[in-house]
Amino acid sequence: MTPSNENPVSRSGETLVAARNEFTERDFTEADADTAPLDWAAFQGLVQGVLDAHFASEGRRASDLSPAFGELFIHLAGTVAGGKWLRPKLIFRSYAAFGGRDWKSCSELAAAFEMLHAALLVHDDVIDRDFVRRGVDTLGAVYRDMATAQGFDAPDADHAGHSAAIIAGDLLLTGSLRLAMSAASGHPQGAAILATLHEAIFAAAAGELDDLLFSLREGSPELPEVLNMERLKTAVYSFEMPLRAGALLAGESLATADALAGVGRDIGVAYQVIDDLLGTFGQSAMTGKSVESDLREGKRTILTTFAAGSDEFTATLAAFRRGDADAEVVRRTLRELGAEERALDLAQTLVARALDKADALALPQSLALELAHICDHVLARRS
Repeated sequence: MTPSNENPVSRSGETLVAARNEFTERDFTEADADTAPLDWAAFQGLVQGVLDAHFASEGRRASDLSPAFGELFIHLAGTVAGGKWLRPKLIFRSYAAFGGRDWKSCSELAAAFEMLHAALLVHDDVIDRDFVRRGVDTLGAVYRDMATAQGFDAPDADHAGHSAAIIAGDLLLTGSLRLAMSAASGHPQGAAILATLHEAIFAAAAGELDDLLFSLREGSPELPEVLNMERLKTAVYSFEMPLRAGALLAGESLATADALAGVGRDIGVAYQVIDDLLGTFGQSAMTGKSVESDLREGKRTILTTFAAGSDEFTATLAAFRRGDADAEVVRRTLRELGAEERALDLAQTLVARALDKADALALPQSLALELAHICDHVLARRS
């Protein structure tokens, strides 16, 4: 798959397109600075400060209980380092665009969503039995290696690593909730703000369970089921709820916040469709993960859903899993069946729908432009 750098989507929301094309990156930075007392770089520093303070404080408490527990918090701090910070950025853009100025609360809420992201990734690595993420050892790998060094065999060492990761993920989840409670404390819509994080966790759990059960099911789920799973597993906590939370924290109505979440829903699902494409047709050096794992593990993706019902694909995939064919044969079959092209068309349709929704909302210009930039990134992303 080689998406063009030019947005290939034809849509009725031409207002956003024209605005995006006329606004240079320099203009965007200057305009944003005129309406908000804090830019993105400065806000990142605040969020990092919140995270650092949290892990330092909790680490001291943990050390009082057990030296090993204190050491775990050092590893926990590493789970929020080096990411794209998509969720904090969406919260910041939404909050600033609607006139929010309480940067302490906003940075706490952004840190809460980034910590939630780390928690879900740590637990996902356990579910997928992975000890490497994007070419780097996971937290579980640290404890697996510790067990190995103490003479335990591979199954017991793996179990130790996964067990420590479950504990770590639970601590990240509770830390996320704690930060969100602090951010929402005393806010007129505090309950609704907290509900966004609760909904993010609830939906992610539902999506993770569906993903697991789909891999055990005889036959392939229907396309709406797969799209719903991908929305629940990732789009809700990564796009919908951060946008909603930022709007609510800025004092916007539930109706506005929910409508904005609807824009995020389509962007988030499109993001996952492209993720499926990269998971099969991408390059490991850029994506940081194997381009064979989804096929080998029986993951139900948009691609396999589009190919479902083809005897050729069923036979090719079975041969690949037996070791009688390589992944390139499976990829070639998917292309010949049109699965790659149909998935890209679907992502483009979802992005177009998101931009139309955003256009209809008459959003503040800075937020409308940010959403347009994100949509461009979704279709052109390589990792």
